[in-house]
Amino acid sequence: MESTVTSQDLRIREIDTTLYNEDLAPIPYEKRRWGWFEIFNVWSNDIQSLFGYTLAASLFITYGLNGWAVMAAIILAGFVIMVLVNLSGSPSVRYGIPYPVMARVSMGVRGANFPAMVRAIVAIFWYGVQTYFASTALTLLINALFGTAGGATFLGLTTVGWISFTIVWLFQIYLFWHGIEWIRKFLNFAGPFVYIVMIILMIMIWAQAGGDMLSEVGAIFSGTGEYEGGPIAAFLTVTGTMIAYFAAVVINYGDFSRFVRSEREMKIGNLLGLPLNVAFFSFIALFVTAGTVVLFGEQLTNPTDIIERVDALPLTIIAAFTFFAATVGINLVANFVPPAYDLANLIPSKIDFKIGGLITAIVAFPIGALWVYWISQIGIAGFVNTLGAILAPVYGIMICDYYLVKQQKLDIQQLFSADPDGNYYYLNGWNQKALIAFGVAGIFSISAVWVPALSFLSGYAWVIGACLGGLFYYFLMGNHTPAAEQRSQA
Repeated sequence: MESTVTSQDLRIREIDTTLYNEDLAPIPYEKRRWGWFEIFNVWSNDIQSLFGYTLAASLFITYGLNGWAVMAAIILAGFVIMVLVNLSGSPSVRYGIPYPVMARVSMGVRGANFPAMVRAIVAIFWYGVQTYFASTALTLLINALFGTAGGATFLGLTTVGWISFTIVWLFQIYLFWHGIEWIRKFLNFAGPFVYIVMIILMIMIWAQAGGDMLSEVGAIFSGTGEYEGGPIAAFLTVTGTMIAYFAAVVINYGDFSRFVRSEREMKIGNLLGLPLNVAFFSFIALFVTAGTVVLFGEQLTNPTDIIERVDALPLTIIAAFTFFAATVGINLVANFVPPAYDLANLIPSKIDFKIGGLITAIVAFPIGALWVYWISQIGIAGFVNTLGAILAPVYGIMICDYYLVKQQKLDIQQLFSADPDGNYYYLNGWNQKALIAFGVAGIFSISAVWVPALSFLSGYAWVIGACLGGLFYYFLMGNHTPAAEQRSQA
């Protein structure tokens, strides 16, 4: 289904300036430049981080599962996420709106600020952390070129570490300040570039390891069968772990799909970028890890450790650029674009996409700078994970509302209207029934983070929380109740 949005859809005189700016407005079809390749690279950049490589490699080792079963679990997780983002991305392709505007449909034109700001807080936190991790790649490069490793530290970082962190922080500001088009170009460069270098690294290690590499791959692939819960539990855990990895982008996927020319291209990009892309990346991680066993006598799943052991300056330089590009890429996808739109939705008349991005970068600076010395030591990640869990019911509410309650029909004009009789104004701009559904489902989502008895659910807690949110919402809403009637009932 192609976009139904044209440049004439919004009657500017009737919109409320507290709900509208050009960055939040629907993107008309004729101004969209993204195709399947751009969507593919969104997912490529989301998996190709230092953590993404470590996760993919460790899945073949940690759970003692047969390699084919691990690969099947990874592909299954990719298909699950693909279905979820096809559902959340479709309305934004059709109507050209970002996630916080889409949230107005179910949560209310004012109530949408609640899930938007929760998503923004989570993203800003991890934006700072990922900025630090990206800076470690630049630190690796500088130390390799100038032999400056070591030295005194201040708040957990050496002088080179502080310089690297500041450079990466400024580079990301420079990148997003030029707008979404520059972000698109960077993602399109980083995705293929990282793959090329990863393949070269695999070939180099294979050449050094020789025939022993295939036998080691076979040994890892055979599995040990030592996972406590048995093979079925191991399979479900691997699948859930991969689902949890991608869950952060699921709810705000419309921030990217709104730029796509058609729903067909979005779905092709999701197919290539999720199950197929994740399987291929995991395949490379498996072979490189097997090669490290042959060459160094131990399984290395951290790319930085592998590069240090290879000890070749040209490879170190290339790898540093690669890790830098990969980590900045995931930061843009998962942690920059979402809060930029979410903050713009908070005060549209004062904050646009650029200002929202600048606020994100400024707030994230101390988080990344103090990550090693302080923040990583105080357990704040549990708080942030709790906020992330809160978003699960919101996803279910939004999807249920759009497909089952609203029957995929939206009034774009009223998404930017504060008229008390408007379709999405509900009660003082908040949909109380959505809040009730969220509150009930949120009890489970938050419990899944903090209650040890629910830890066995692993990555499935997000999906279950989303299903509960949608179920409770549908039960409460039934047929869509007009705004005036809902106010009288309240």
